[in-house]
Amino acid sequence: MLWSTIKSKLIEKNMTEYELGKITGLGAQQIYQIKKRNSENPRWLTMVKIADALDISLDEFR
Repeated sequence: MLWSTIKSKLIEKNMTEYELGKITGLGAQQIYQIKKRNSENPRWLTMVKIADALDISLDEFR
């Protein structure tokens, strides 16, 4: 569910995973971990960075 929200916002904003990483400062591995659900509980700061980059509220990840 977390990745589906991120993916839909990326599509909506015509943004790639690479661009998300560049804006947030997150590495490709961190984004991959979230995508593959190996990181079921990503750090709060990571989610804040992603929400800010996508211009959404953290509540949308619930």
